[in-house]
Amino acid sequence: MKHLVIIGAVWPEPNSTAAGNRMLQLIALFQKQDYEITFLCSAMPSDFSFDLSTISVKTQTIQLNDSSFDNLIKELNPNVVLFDRFMIEEQYGWRVMEQCPNALRILDTEDLHFLRKAREVAFKQNRELVFEDYISDVFKREMASMYRCDLTLLISEYEMHLATESFKIDASILYYLPFLSEEININVPKFEERNHFISIGNFLHEPNWQTVLQLKKQWKSIKKQLPEAELHVYGAYVSEKAKQLHNEKEGFLIKGRAKSVVDVYSKAKVLLAPIPYGAGLKGKLFEAMELGLPSITTKMGAEGMNGNLDWNGFISDEDDFVAKAVELYNDKSLWETAQKNGYEIIKKRFKKELFESDFINQVANLQENLKTHRNQNFLGQILQHQSLQSTKYMSKWIEAKNS
Repeated sequence: MKHLVIIGAVWPEPNSTAAGNRMLQLIALFQKQDYEITFLCSAMPSDFSFDLSTISVKTQTIQLNDSSFDNLIKELNPNVVLFDRFMIEEQYGWRVMEQCPNALRILDTEDLHFLRKAREVAFKQNRELVFEDYISDVFKREMASMYRCDLTLLISEYEMHLATESFKIDASILYYLPFLSEEININVPKFEERNHFISIGNFLHEPNWQTVLQLKKQWKSIKKQLPEAELHVYGAYVSEKAKQLHNEKEGFLIKGRAKSVVDVYSKAKVLLAPIPYGAGLKGKLFEAMELGLPSITTKMGAEGMNGNLDWNGFISDEDDFVAKAVELYNDKSLWETAQKNGYEIIKKRFKKELFESDFINQVANLQENLKTHRNQNFLGQILQHQSLQSTKYMSKWIEAKNS
């Protein structure tokens, strides 16, 4: 049986983060091709970590900067190793290469960290992004990791275009694999059966926190026009500063972790997501379309999602965000059209069947032609050279120091 080893940055929490859902989707793709899967992680599991044993995935805790990993990965002898984010490839990629040189190495970026960082810097300095913002230490590390791997998964069409056009990365080492949808739920409550606005997002993720701050600024204007409406702000790991925004009188309610996204989405009338910066695809907007909940977001929020199709609500970076929120909340015909638009986006751009066969074929083809593929990726081989492996020798130094 073929064997996939996933090295995770954290244990997946699909009810807390879009990244957790993404990981389970990747696991399902490989399991459909009869891969045995082992998930390795050095982090401590939380109370909300998904029990991977329920889907027949073996798990094991590993140590950072410890040669015990070398023995483990050699014993597991995987056909494919998937790194969850570039930081994990930095830590373990060289060990995998040394112990399992014939294993296909795949990097799942989740989103491009350097892109998110560049946008964050520009946002916090209240200016437009310039090209120089990209060229950070994060950029150099993430790019190096992408070149060292045999294949890098990008979740957004925008990021795919950025990588190939702006940074001239050969498309042969990249693969566009977005969120995947298995089914659309059309049996949801109707317009007149719903009330209130909703926002959702893990509070540990800085762009989500900044989105909540944007909502706090806009909410009074919305509330003035819709006195009976409330804004329910959901998200895992609520911080103390977030709790201080809770205001019953204003109808701005910090709800904390949602026990069920399906449940809270089915009760709400409109999702508000004035996302100021970020990268990748936005899980909250993806799930809203799947579950028939219209939304209002920014160009940044909608990036890479709707292509040439109409959004399931409005995209607004202008002063009319409040007006659009009120309009969508009040207009049944507009709301129903927005809901249908969301279903169309999912159907035409994110259905699982559009991607799964091609992805698995790509993995199989790379395994069959791995030597040729790696020879063509000569920059990757250069970055594997010992003179550039600072992470490797730092790890060895830490291990020697600890012993």
